[in-house]
Amino acid sequence: MGQIRCEIGLIVYNEADNIGRLIQALEQQELDQVVIDRIIVVSSACHDGTDDIVREKMKLNDRIELITEAERNGKSAAINKFLAVAKSEILIVESGDTLPAKDTIEKLVRAFADKNIGATGGRPVPENNRKGLTGHLVHILWEMHHLMALKSPKLGEMIAFRNIFPAIPSHSAVDEASIEAIILEHGLALQYVDDAIVYNKGPEKFSEYLSQRRRIASGHLWLKDNQQYNVASQDSGLLFRIMKKQFRDRPGEWFYLILSIKVEILSRFLGWWDLNILRKNPFKWDIAATSKNIKREI
Repeated sequence: MGQIRCEIGLIVYNEADNIGRLIQALEQQELDQVVIDRIIVVSSACHDGTDDIVREKMKLNDRIELITEAERNGKSAAINKFLAVAKSEILIVESGDTLPAKDTIEKLVRAFADKNIGATGGRPVPENNRKGLTGHLVHILWEMHHLMALKSPKLGEMIAFRNIFPAIPSHSAVDEASIEAIILEHGLALQYVDDAIVYNKGPEKFSEYLSQRRRIASGHLWLKDNQQYNVASQDSGLLFRIMKKQFRDRPGEWFYLILSIKVEILSRFLGWWDLNILRKNPFKWDIAATSKNIKREI
């Protein structure tokens, strides 16, 4: 089988603490069937030195490019800047506050040897301590995401897809889900690659966690209205089966499991309220500051 070429778009807003390590992690990927043509950083009105770090990296690697936005217009709009210049067969979008494992790119991209696959996603693994209220909620959330994606692919944090469309809706607050919808419209399949690990950091403050879940709930409702697409987490039957498994597998965490259900119900109500009553679409959202200090070594 021939090599599969890809380009990576890093979407960043004030990621000076992580962008250097993220680029280094991508430069050091263990590749066999995959070639990374370019790493394109889309910087949305960064003012913390992110751009300077990227420019220093550019001096050492001509595959790195920087696109700057004078004004922050939301992540989906920034992704469209990447799509406008990307040329490779396979594209990857990764958030600037994550770190991939050493073989993640290879595993995500080589799946496209199957011509029926239109998009792939890896497994987000949070760095948070499983302690306290928010730590438990973050881990339960991503464990649920993993179990759900095994049953019905749900892609997030880092997504790879065929370069077959020019843009996504710029007002989408759930960019990965918008990409899922477009790929399925093209008659292609989604694939969850559960051993392609991408490390992230969930909020440490409950207020930030709730705000994040509220924004995503609103984004999913907007997606249903504007792209006629329901993500896997909107399937109440699937959710019930996964939560039942969690209660069975983690009997010592029933308190946090029950609390996570209540928080999700509240988040979905608040997201509905934002979109339908306040007429607010949070496609340009406030950053959860405590989710930015990822410490993992590369």
